[in-house]
Amino acid sequence: MEWHACLDEYEKLVIRMNTPRVVIDNGVCPTATLVKVDSARRHGILLDAVQVLTDLNLSIKKAYISSDGQWFMDVFHVTDLNGNKLTDESVISYIEQSIETTHCDRSHGFNGLTALELTGTDRIGLLSEVFAVLADLQCDVVDAKVWTHNGRIASLIFVKDCNSGSPIEDSQQIDKIEARLRNVLKGDNDIRSAKTTVSMAVTHTERRLHQMMFADRDYERKPILEHKSELSAVTVQNWVERGYSVVNVQCKDRTKLLFDVVCTLTDMQYVVFHATIKTSGDKAYLVL
Repeated sequence: MEWHACLDEYEKLVIRMNTPRVVIDNGVCPTATLVKVDSARRHGILLDAVQVLTDLNLSIKKAYISSDGQWFMDVFHVTDLNGNKLTDESVISYIEQSIETTHCDRSHGFNGLTALELTGTDRIGLLSEVFAVLADLQCDVVDAKVWTHNGRIASLIFVKDCNSGSPIEDSQQIDKIEARLRNVLKGDNDIRSAKTTVSMAVTHTERRLHQMMFADRDYERKPILEHKSELSAVTVQNWVERGYSVVNVQCKDRTKLLFDVVCTLTDMQYVVFHATIKTSGDKAYLVL
């Protein structure tokens, strides 16, 4: 009994050590709310924190990220999209609870729906053909997200059965949906790279779209359009003596910028040990 009691106390200690601690401060900075996160370091913890803030459509004006040994510490200066500090107690409470539970497996998906994952070559009229096929197969489209880049398309489409209103679970129907959509995505010139997958759960829509685009290796393809005035400046320096690389990014500031950068580095299996992010007007400067 004593051994079991000690084990329980040890497990509780491990949980406390690995649970992120969040402090939200409105008194330090006159122009932004500070969100401070301390946690045991693990792969993906930075992305989890940034994802929570991004999902609330908050603007990250500054950020300081640091890992010391096995400990992770960061400070985010955030505002709402109107540039105001956070005063809604329900939003503050949501941030605290969400970041503190990111160590748990949570589903951010659409309950009761079937997710269709599509990747292929983008072309005029493609989505119209995809939705026509789904309508013909008695699939009710509830929500859809589509990304295009360098002539490629990645899409998550959430559907349910038109007649029952339930998720589509019949294996034969799933096979038919995949086959029909794959034919649409292939078109006349995408026989090898078109992909369709049916899933019952997607952890996070934009996180999954990042993974789909990365797996499709869209970045290796030649851009179809280039807007020189909006090109980003990205440089990488290898500091061999210190055992890490430094990534410098200068670009136009926008919502979800830090989320996209951290997603990309995470998908490439890189860990951000230290980072400084700041914005000035419509410009953003990131050193990771």
